[in-house]
Order: sequence, then structure tokens, then C-alpha cells
Amino acid sequence: MTRSEILTRRRRPLVAMAVAVAFILLAAACGSDSSSSSTATTKATVPSGPAVAIGAQDFPESLVLSEVYKQAFAAAGYSTGVQEVGGFRDLLYGAFGTGDVNFALEYAGSMLNYLAKPEKPAGSDVNANVSQATVLLTPKKIVVAKPSSAVNTNAFVMTKARSEELGITTLSDLAAKGASLKLGAPSDCETNPFCLPGLKSVYGVDLSANLVALDDGRADALVGKQFDVAVLFSTDPPLAGNDFVVLTDDKKLLPADNIVPVMAQALVDAYGQSFVDLVNKVSAALTTATVTEMNKAYVVDKEDASTVASNFLKANGLA
Repeated sequence: MTRSEILTRRRRPLVAMAVAVAFILLAAACGSDSSSSSTATTKATVPSGPAVAIGAQDFPESLVLSEVYKQAFAAAGYSTGVQEVGGFRDLLYGAFGTGDVNFALEYAGSMLNYLAKPEKPAGSDVNANVSQATVLLTPKKIVVAKPSSAVNTNAFVMTKARSEELGITTLSDLAAKGASLKLGAPSDCETNPFCLPGLKSVYGVDLSANLVALDDGRADALVGKQFDVAVLFSTDPPLAGNDFVVLTDDKKLLPADNIVPVMAQALVDAYGQSFVDLVNKVSAALTTATVTEMNKAYVVDKEDASTVASNFLKANGLA
């Protein structure tokens, strides 16, 4: 990806788990006798075209979301599968170039940061980020679908108890309390424009004197009172409960990193608006909260990705 890009994004997340998915490339999208999870009757309604080859990157959320769309596609009669493409965006877009992948889940702001290359092109308007990325992807024959409302970006987090004790619910509140508070963050926080430099330039607070650099285990360390505020991702599993407060980014420091599907123009050409509508329908059901819950179910509760995806689709009337 990288969402190494932490906001440059990602090295990736707090719980790095390898994507272990076997990709089965089916030969045809309809009228075939080859096995698939959809019935022959359903498949007869799908035009002939390429299998939907979903590129999953090497972090849990990508695997789970890929499984969600795979199951939705299969239920609608499309031949589909998931292929692991590693953790860097050059590998993902390289796979689009070779045709090994023709569909993937992206993050609007980070996608734009990667494609445009400047230090900080992405802003807090998701539609602006998507529009700019679309211009850059069109020559690559890649189409950007509608973004979901689910956002996975940096989150400045406090325990609920500490938030209530200090009266801090926004980043402006945090800035008003001064530089005495401790911040637990990844080791690149000192130079990341969406961490210490961003807090200083946008909110006028310098927390560098009390920075605790910690690349893993920040949620547990926050509960253990090793620091007052932690930098997590907004869909990290610990945030599924009620023990934490995500501080509101009231001055729009962080980019709009909404989850957004991207697909090869060849899929749109083959399957038309009905396929795009299906993609958008699934995306419309995603929220930051539901993605966080799915991440928890997969990472913490150890449910199979297929089960997590199936439960989500059923709960939202998509299966």
C-alpha cells in the first residue's frame, strides 16, 4: 500500500497479520459449468466477462473487506476470487497493470497521496480527494466508485475515563490543555504531517517533549496509563467498545480517508452499470463503526473472514 503513508499510509496497522487467501481465477463470468458459489440460474443473468479478481493487501481489514465484496459478487452471479498482492501500493497498481487484479478497496486520501506524490495533497473533503484521484487513474483505465462513509485514518484517542476527567473531546480541547500531556504514537510521529507537525501547525500545540514512541500495543499502553493520548487508526479493533473516546478533528487536520472501491475499466465495459450499482450498494452499507466491528470479529474474536463477511451482508440485507 502502504498505508505507510500513516497516513502516508500504511506500514500497517497495529495488528499486522498476513493476508492468507487463495485466489481461484475462474475462467468465465457466466454460462460456465465450473464451480462457483452462485447458481447456474443466477449466472445466466450476468453478461459474459472477466472474473472479478479482488486484490487484498496484507492487513486484516483489507482481507475482510475483500471477502465482503467477493461474497456479494458471487451471490449476484459473478465469478470472483481474492488474490494477495502484498502491502505496497506499487504492487497493487502493478497487479492492475498486468491484469492479475481488477478490483480493490482503497482509501481516498492515501490513494491520492500515493498517486499525486506531493507531501500533502489530500484534504478533508472526500469528494475532492476522489475527484483528483479519478483524474490520475483514468489513464491507467481504473475507475473509482462512490466512496463509503467508513473512514480509516489516524485517530487521536483517550480512554473514556481520562477524557471525562480532563474535559477533552476534541483536538482543540487537547491543544488548550497545553504540552504537558503525554502522546503515545508510532515512531514516525515526529515527522509525519498528520501527527506532531500537524498538531503544531493546525492546532498550535507542541507535544514533542512528552512523546512516547511506540509502534505496537498503544491501546493497551493507553489503558495502562503510560500516556494520556494515543494515535490509533479509526477502525482499529479496540475502538469497537465503549472504553475509548476518539477526539474530534474539529479543524480538519486529517485527510478524508474513506474506504472506496477501485476497478478496472474492463469490468465496467463488460458488466455495465448494474455491476457498478452493486459495488456502490455494498459500499453504502459500510460505516466506520461496522468496519471496526468486523475488524474486531476477525482479529480479536478470531472468526473466519468468510463468516465475518457473511454476517455483515446478512445484517444489511445484502445476502
